[in-house]
Amino acid sequence: MAAQAPSTPEVELAKLLVESNYLFKDLDVHWLAQYLSPDLAVEKLYSNRPVYTAFRPHIYLDVLYIILSGGPIIIRSTPLDRIITISYPGGCFGMRNLPFSYGQMSRAFPSLVEAYKTTDVIKLPLDNLKAIYHNNEVVRERYDHFFELREKFQYHLLNCSSYPPQAVAALLRALVYQERSLGNQPQSDGVYSFDLPIDVIARSCQLNHRTVEQVLKGMQKVKLIETARPHDVSEDIIRVIDPEGLKETYSATRDKVSWWPLK
Repeated sequence: MAAQAPSTPEVELAKLLVESNYLFKDLDVHWLAQYLSPDLAVEKLYSNRPVYTAFRPHIYLDVLYIILSGGPIIIRSTPLDRIITISYPGGCFGMRNLPFSYGQMSRAFPSLVEAYKTTDVIKLPLDNLKAIYHNNEVVRERYDHFFELREKFQYHLLNCSSYPPQAVAALLRALVYQERSLGNQPQSDGVYSFDLPIDVIARSCQLNHRTVEQVLKGMQKVKLIETARPHDVSEDIIRVIDPEGLKETYSATRDKVSWWPLK
């Protein structure tokens, strides 16, 4: 019987990444471990504290943030303070601010990146990322896919019209598409579950909080979504229980959503 390879900090970290993140899912643990440093560790990003300002002229990051748990991580644009990116565990952020791959051309206006709720991350140094990227085709495809998903997420937000049901549905569709593409969801029952505070919805859709509450009540009444249950870890959980039905609201224009009282 072959002797089992000894466990090292790099191997344990590789196992964590392979089990919890889209970028490294199903990779060979020992292959990945050789590209990791023993001093890498899980770090906490605390809520309501800036992580960095994205897209500052001539300023780049030197690490990729790999999300393990908690969150979401958001990006706020200025001057409207609109949320333009929402990232959950299993994803990454910071790739558009690395002088590498599409990050060299994916520039925008300065925007604040913050952990909306406490988040556990690993900060993978750029040199390690480059080595993994250049030596694994699967990682290359997945890493490049993150850029596509960022563009498609913001495309959905472009469809957040002033009609509140469509605006909220556009955001939920964006999240469903993103998390399905990353393989994070749906859950075993076909439901998509998001820790999604009303404030995040309001700032993403440019609606006031009261309007968002009314839209969520309407969606719940017609069984498009469910809100948090008593045993949930967060009171901000929203479950999309009918993602196909959500498409009708997403494509609706004024006067076409029967459950919305304001015409």
